[in-house]
Amino acid sequence: MTVSLEQLQRCHVAVDLGAARTRVFVKGLGLVVDEPSCAAVNTRTGALIAVGAFAEQMTGRTPDYIRVVRPVSGGTVVDIEMAQRMLRQLLGDKLRRQLRRKPRLRAAACTPHDADPLAQRAAVETLVGIGARRVELVDTLIAAAVGCGLPVEQPSATMIMVCGAATTQIAVLSLGAIVTAERIPVGGNAIDHAVITHLRQAHELMLPSQSVRPLQLALSDGGIAAGGPASTEIHGRDVATGLARSVLVDTAAVRHAIHTPLTAVVDGIGKILRSCPPDLVADLGDCGIMMVGGSALLPGLDQMLRDATGMPVQIAERPDVCAVLGLGAMLEGRIKPLNLDPITN
Repeated sequence: MTVSLEQLQRCHVAVDLGAARTRVFVKGLGLVVDEPSCAAVNTRTGALIAVGAFAEQMTGRTPDYIRVVRPVSGGTVVDIEMAQRMLRQLLGDKLRRQLRRKPRLRAAACTPHDADPLAQRAAVETLVGIGARRVELVDTLIAAAVGCGLPVEQPSATMIMVCGAATTQIAVLSLGAIVTAERIPVGGNAIDHAVITHLRQAHELMLPSQSVRPLQLALSDGGIAAGGPASTEIHGRDVATGLARSVLVDTAAVRHAIHTPLTAVVDGIGKILRSCPPDLVADLGDCGIMMVGGSALLPGLDQMLRDATGMPVQIAERPDVCAVLGLGAMLEGRIKPLNLDPITN
């Protein structure tokens, strides 16, 4: 953890700026914002037209002078000014007035593991732009582990896997710190892209970008695990003619297309285990892997990891909001650190 729990308890707001969704936790109020990290801008005037879910619905449906942007990519703010404007609108006038009453507003933010100084600076500047006088940065892996109830402060190993839209982060934690971690550039977006590419190449079919979730259509209740019907009907647009068309897709071929990017995640878990001390690996054989993040809800992903690693795999109760809830628990003082003060004679 980059800051102490005492410093975090002085903070008033916790923000999780994700590539897919932005979440804000206010001390005393709980989770107040959970919206897509999306903004629609009028390129002629520079005016902000919409943010959040409404802006996401505009994707692929706007005229030339309206542009839908995502100011956060892979957990890193890539457009500070737009991220500030988006956050202000998501918070709303009433909540911003409440926060402005605090003379020295402190904020905490999640940052990806091994984020470079520029990425950390971008997160700080974004929160300074909404009125924060001081910003504390916490590793997303620590915050997510706290949010899903893992005993991170104990001298035993716990493995957390944060499945985001753009990246997957895996870490082994012990005594409130990261023992070893890996960040893999494969997430929910890569899985969706693999399905869309397969349908385009094999069936010359294009899927709508927002109106249809490719995974929900292409996969049945069995998810990426074996089982379920052998074929699924998919509706989309013909690449050649541009007309609407339906095709019968072999679900086994779709599963094979999805497994290709997911092999990098399995390799990352193996790399983590090889770099861990043997005692911690023995602990992991009992407690297994805890999956959090929006992409952890991909049907069959947990079973695939069980088969590949031979370890127990669990999905958190609310995997999509674990990181911001963990930050909120630290802000409200619900996490007690293990006392490791020096022994005096």
